[in-house]
This record gives sequence, structure tokens and C-alpha cells, in this order.
Amino acid sequence: MHFKGTAHRYGRDIDTDVIIPARYLNSSEPEWLAQHCLEDLDADFVKKVKKGDIIVAEENFGCGSSREHAPIAIKAAGVDVVIAKSFARIFYRNSINTGLAIMECPEAVDAIKQGDVVDVDADAGIITNTTTGETFKAQPFPPFIREIIEEGGLINRTKKVLGK
Repeated sequence: MHFKGTAHRYGRDIDTDVIIPARYLNSSEPEWLAQHCLEDLDADFVKKVKKGDIIVAEENFGCGSSREHAPIAIKAAGVDVVIAKSFARIFYRNSINTGLAIMECPEAVDAIKQGDVVDVDADAGIITNTTTGETFKAQPFPPFIREIIEEGGLINRTKKVLGK
């Protein structure tokens, strides 16, 4: 899996209520959730984000409630991968289950600035800040996780495996 996009930088402890505010949870439609992704933190996020862009964040990204709406909103907004120093465990699992690629790499987070262009080779675990030329090593996805993300989530992968 290969991703390349513009970095959108955020701080630490970005919780799921900030990623997708509870007032929008009357629907689980990805397009609806995407329209409101991160609006309480960055009112212009959905206007700025382009398909293939990357979120870069500090520690504990996705903390808070266990709602799967948060990674769905991020993915539907056009983000291909989130790179953070660390993730809340339930957000980490929900991201994989919904097909959102996430990578932990504190060194990359420290070096990547807002607006930098970032290239990610998830199979090799290589993150390159193409703006500065710096390269960082993250843990690559194991094959079974890569398959889930490539298929767009756990349900899609399960359907494929079952031939449905």
C-alpha cells in the first residue's frame, strides 16, 4: 500500500468527539460524517482536505468513546492514512476494521509540518517527508492487517473470503 498527500497537523489527545461531534451521530452514512469531520477543531478542514491527504498528530489520537464513526468520517473526508505518536487502542482497532490506515511513528510526527507532502510505503513501513527529504521507519502492517485495509475494512474482507 502506498499513500501520498499533504499533511494536516494536529496536537495530542484528539478525541473521537472532536473528530466527529456527537450531534452528527444521527446518521452513519460516510458522506454525511465526512462533511463534519474535525469541524470543532478545524472549521476549514473539510474545505482544505483533498483525497489522499494525511493527518499527522501527537499522542493519544482517537481517545474518548469507542464509536466507529470517527475513522469512518476521516476516511470518507479523503484521508488515506493517519500518522501519530500513539493511538487510543479502540480507535486503532476501529480504524483497521473500517479500512483506515494508521501508523505510529513519533520521529515522523516530530519532523512533519503542516502542509508538507508526505509519502508512505505502508508495506515497508517507510514514511518520507518529500518536502524535506527526511525518511522515517514505522512498523509495517502484517499481511492480514494490510488485507483488511486494502479491502476497505473487516466486513468487506470477510465477504471476499466467504465469496459473498
